[in-house]
Amino acid sequence: MDFITPLISIIDRLCTATASRASRVINLDRSMHYLTAELNELMDKRDDLTTRLERAELDGSRRTNEVQRWLARVEVIEAEAASIMENFGQSRQGLGCFNPSCCSKYSMSTEMIEKLQDISELKGKGNFERLVTEPRPAPVEEKPCKPAIGIGVMLDKVWEFLEEEKVGIIALYGMGGVGKTTLLKTINNAFLSSDHNFDVVIWVLVSKEFVVSKIQQSIVARLGLPWADSEAHELLTSKIYNVLKKKRFLLLFDDVWEGIDLGDIGIPLPDDENKCKLIFTTRSMDVCSDMDAHRKLKVELLNDEKSWQLFCEKVGRMDVLESPPIRTYAKTIVRKCGGLPLALITVGRAMANKETEEEWKYAIELLNKSPSELRGMEDVFTLLKFSYDNLENETAKMCFLYCSLFPQSYSIEKEQLVEYWIAEGFLDRSYDSNAYNKGYAAIGSLKVAFLLETGEEETQVKMNDVIRSFALWIASGCGVNKGNFFVEASLGLTEAPGVKNWEGAQRVSLLDNAITRLEEVPMCPNLLTLLLQWNNCLNRIPDDFFQSMSALRLLDLSFTSIRRIPVSIGQLLELRHLNLTATKITTLPKELGSLAKLVHLNLLRTYSLRTIPREAISGLSKLVVLNLYYSYERWKIQNSNCEDEVGFEVLETLTQLRFLGLTISTVTSLHRLSGIRSLVKCIQYLFIKECEGLHQLELSTLGYGKLLRRLSINDCNELNYLVVEGEAGENWLPNLEVLALYGLPTLISVWKTPPREASLQNLRLLNIWYCHRLKNVSWISLLPRLEAIYLFYCKALEALVSEDEKLEPYSKSFSRLKTISIRDLPALRIITPLALNFSCLKNIAVIDCPKLKKLSIRTAHNSTTLPTVHCSKDWWEGLEWEEVSTKNAFLTNFTSN
Repeated sequence: MDFITPLISIIDRLCTATASRASRVINLDRSMHYLTAELNELMDKRDDLTTRLERAELDGSRRTNEVQRWLARVEVIEAEAASIMENFGQSRQGLGCFNPSCCSKYSMSTEMIEKLQDISELKGKGNFERLVTEPRPAPVEEKPCKPAIGIGVMLDKVWEFLEEEKVGIIALYGMGGVGKTTLLKTINNAFLSSDHNFDVVIWVLVSKEFVVSKIQQSIVARLGLPWADSEAHELLTSKIYNVLKKKRFLLLFDDVWEGIDLGDIGIPLPDDENKCKLIFTTRSMDVCSDMDAHRKLKVELLNDEKSWQLFCEKVGRMDVLESPPIRTYAKTIVRKCGGLPLALITVGRAMANKETEEEWKYAIELLNKSPSELRGMEDVFTLLKFSYDNLENETAKMCFLYCSLFPQSYSIEKEQLVEYWIAEGFLDRSYDSNAYNKGYAAIGSLKVAFLLETGEEETQVKMNDVIRSFALWIASGCGVNKGNFFVEASLGLTEAPGVKNWEGAQRVSLLDNAITRLEEVPMCPNLLTLLLQWNNCLNRIPDDFFQSMSALRLLDLSFTSIRRIPVSIGQLLELRHLNLTATKITTLPKELGSLAKLVHLNLLRTYSLRTIPREAISGLSKLVVLNLYYSYERWKIQNSNCEDEVGFEVLETLTQLRFLGLTISTVTSLHRLSGIRSLVKCIQYLFIKECEGLHQLELSTLGYGKLLRRLSINDCNELNYLVVEGEAGENWLPNLEVLALYGLPTLISVWKTPPREASLQNLRLLNIWYCHRLKNVSWISLLPRLEAIYLFYCKALEALVSEDEKLEPYSKSFSRLKTISIRDLPALRIITPLALNFSCLKNIAVIDCPKLKKLSIRTAHNSTTLPTVHCSKDWWEGLEWEEVSTKNAFLTNFTSN
């Protein structure tokens, strides 16, 4: 019986434990209810916290590590609770506490109790003093950049712009390789060591493959904001905006190729209220406008001094460069780099280990003929090719390549260039205003892209040396087909290159050399353009020279000394443009009349031309341009005996004619011409000479007024004045650009009636010689575009603008005048009755004007913009000055004749 007591004790404990377990199993439903309720509360707390976090993160804040760990723990607990709930649902099928699943239900109950404790603990820890930390990016991040040469002045200008409150957006523009990125990096790094008011300076490389999301990601990363690749564009935009609107920022955008919508990225518009700034670099002036830049700064090419300095730095061998022969070669190479820093750096490095004269001479030969073969230059061309590829259409690209036919840094007349393009078929061949406008628009596009620049005059353009080399590289199929363009212009050649070099070429340019004759006959079935102009000594071309150029469209022989045109000219059946300006030809061959497709025939200043057979002109049914200005003058009059020579009636048959330049030497011819309206309405250049009996030239009644661009009148001994009648306010001679009057001894006044203010709006050049009764030319003060005045040998001329004219001290008269040249005017007392600004004046030349004692120029501007005065020392010392300071300002600009 002794064993019964322990047994009873064991049974008692067993029953107690069983009862406890049974109780847990019996209360399982209640535990699940508590677990679900607690979990929901935790989830609500989690969701509320997440909402607050998302709102805070929109402002750029980042959740604390403590919060991040709590949310991660909640995620784990949620998953574990979900598993318990799933198991509970499956266990509801069991019956009674001694069911085989009873033990598992007991275990489940224990898990529930433990999870309730975890949830309760997490809820207690979910009350945070601080949810987020604000990002604090470094104000400036340094960009790797070597010290740059020649950017000091531009840097100073940028700082000036940054100081202007009204300036929010600044554009740095210029051609590829000119140093825009270097300048922008230098600006960025300058903020590392200087005090400034910007909270953050942000650098973004935009590039040609512009993608908004990549710019956003760069900005987000720089600001230290969280983001994911999958993040929606709108969310990133909002995130960036909410951060930047609270900061004073400076954005630096490098290499922008198109307008960027700042709002689409999330960037508040920089203005004088938020005091934020944006500086961007671009190769296009159009982008400056598209970005609404408040200030634009052109990143200029380096001058000669800075170019040499940069080149020497990259060569690094002053012992070699100081050698006299090599120094000469090095200077030539530097000139060929055209001030482009990238080219100077590249070529300088390529020459760093060249020590012999032969190596340096060979480098010059390569730069002349095959620059891409010089080490590194192909990389330069590849960079420039982005600008070429970005041109708007194939027309612009072909027009660009065509400019490479001209010599290095050669100023090309825009009008001539457009005429070439029309002849080549790049533009409409109609020669109407639309074709010309399209050509000038193409020039504008090339200038905007920095592939062309303004020449010596506003009417001209030129191509940087490196850009020209690049264009020839493109024209050769990036070096693959070098014979496509054969260009040896302005190289001092005395003999033409062998014709083998011409074969296969589409365009050949040998202009501006010293070639004396063409001996060989080339076989050039593919040749489209042949430029031989400005070979002043060229006097002989073989008769059969043109026989194998069946495709030729454009031939320029201007400013050569040829006296006879080869008869094989008649075989150029595709020829559209023939320029014989300033040649010494005496006769046009009859074979010229076979050129049925000829559109443009320029015989300007062919002073020796005496004979034009009818057949030479009558067959040119498509002729649009015929220029005989300062040329043929022996016009056959009806009923005359010269039946074989050209007369006005032949010109009347040219129904396509739109531009006509003529030389007239008899009053009979002038009167006959005035009755032929179809010709008069085409006249743009008119030279009238030696017309005896001409007392007044009635331009309006003769119908010359609307299109006339150049008017020259020489040695008409009885001419008193020009007459232009019209209604009040009518614009006289609206297109006249040049007026030249020479040897008119009875001319009392240029105009019978004083011109109205709206007249002569395009007159740019006035040239008057030997008009001894003329007392003044006061009407010139009304000319808004006048650029040059030449007044020589007019004995009675007392003033350019007489004292009777009412001029205001700050008048806009002569606002574009660049040159005044006066000579042998013994009666001249004043230029203008009071001193004017002459803001564009560059040169004044005064010779033998003893009564002229004052210059009539205000000196409100600094001496660097004052004109240079060319005169005798005696005359200069006799000038009267109202202020000594004015004389002193001019001292550095005085040049003694």
